[in-house]
Amino acid sequence: MKILLVEDEPKLAAAVARGLKQEKFIVEVYHDGETGLAAGLGDEFDVMIFDRMLPGIEGTEITRRLRAAGIKTPILLLTAKSQIRDRVDGLNAGADDYLVKPFSFEELLARIRALLRRPTDVTDNLLRVGDLTLDTVTFDVRRGKKRIKLTSTEFSLLEYLMRNAGRTLSKDKIIGHVWDFDSDILPNTVEAYIGSLRRKIDKPFRGQPLIHTLRGFGYKVEGNGS
Repeated sequence: MKILLVEDEPKLAAAVARGLKQEKFIVEVYHDGETGLAAGLGDEFDVMIFDRMLPGIEGTEITRRLRAAGIKTPILLLTAKSQIRDRVDGLNAGADDYLVKPFSFEELLARIRALLRRPTDVTDNLLRVGDLTLDTVTFDVRRGKKRIKLTSTEFSLLEYLMRNAGRTLSKDKIIGHVWDFDSDILPNTVEAYIGSLRRKIDKPFRGQPLIHTLRGFGYKVEGNGS
């Protein structure tokens, strides 16, 4: 999953980004409101995190402009201000959640996962397509009762496909959500990882294939009951 983090404290931003990457998130980091707003308007993210007080454009105003542009991505505001009025202003601007500094990384992570559950109607941390399950907290992947070992990138790719089960995702969309912005990824890289997932998830099992290719359009994960 891909997260936009806009935080003007470099040490805090680096620490949060490092922790999120260890949890298999893709993170883009910016340090001022103008570039953060441009990123939010120009790319797709699964969650956006804005510091409330940013140089250029504050987080509340970024949130307001993104909502005015029709962007519905879940937004979490970070702030050193704990007054009720500050929280109300942020939520009224269109934010989905509000976290006061200083905060623990564990709480931030829990709030991000809660936000990720909302738009996809996932009621817990377990994604399921047919007899394939993926736990976004323990990183456990199984088909039926058999556990499947995946690399970090394979896991991120499979999670993105499963969160969008039944939808065809283009190579460009997959690249944008699974790899860092600065990564030099080619379309055939996606093909290679899809092939690797098929060898682990489809080929060893007798059930119907879950990973499908729609030539010229992209890939999707779909199965009976998904």
